[in-house]
Parts: sequence; structure tokens; C-alpha cells
Amino acid sequence: MTIHFVMLGKTRREEIRSLFFNYVGRIRKYAEVSVNELRDASATSLRKLKIEPSATAVLLDAGGEQFTSQEFATWLGDLRDRGTREIVFLCGDAEGFPAEMRTAAKRTLSLSTLTMPHEFARVVLAEQVYRAFAILAGHPYPK
Repeated sequence: MTIHFVMLGKTRREEIRSLFFNYVGRIRKYAEVSVNELRDASATSLRKLKIEPSATAVLLDAGGEQFTSQEFATWLGDLRDRGTREIVFLCGDAEGFPAEMRTAAKRTLSLSTLTMPHEFARVVLAEQVYRAFAILAGHPYPK
């Protein structure tokens, strides 16, 4: 399984960027990972983004479905066990993703009812993906 993080804009604050990539490195123990930071939501940037039709595209959105960490792990494990090869997490900037990208997503996910900066949301997402794999592996991290 490959986990793709597609993000609008770069994470500029070094401490947040470092934390995000720390979790990306941890996820690599369980799955392949790619990070694609698009410059902006322009047509040129979005053309570079190719999502395979067989991939599960998940859009982060405040109005999306919410999971507990255990439910998220179960969902991720079910995808893995059914042979899903790619999961693409679409992480917008402060304005979110444009409408045409929203239609590409098979699912929308909300990390919290709380409002948080989009750069911090990326860290929360990466941590929850790592936590899900740790739960599935029976690793003591989530306790």
C-alpha cells in the first residue's frame, strides 16, 4: 500500500515541517509514502496531479466524516486487507481545495470539529495515519 499526501502550498514553518516529516518517516515502516506539495490551486498545478482511478482519494474537509483513532485504524486496515494499493490524502491550504478536486475524492474526512491551521492539520493527519498502522500492528505507541 502507498500513502500519498497531496498538499496545496508548502509547509513553511520549519518546526511543523519537521514534525510532519517525522511521522512520514514512521509511516514508512508500514507502507510506502509520497509527499507532493503543489504550489497553489492553479490549473497548471492541478494538471500535475494524477490520481489513479483505482486509488482511494480522501479530501480533508471540515464537513467530512469523523472517526475515532480506532475507527480510522479499522477503516485503513479494511482498505489494506481488500488490496487497496493507493490512498491519496488531499490536504488543502487555508481555502481548501477547488470544486473540481472535491469531485475526485471518494471520501471526505474531518480531523476535528475544532478549527486549526492547515499546516498543523497535516501533522495531525500524518500522526493519525501512523497511529492507525501502529494500532493495526499491535504496537504500544497508541496506548
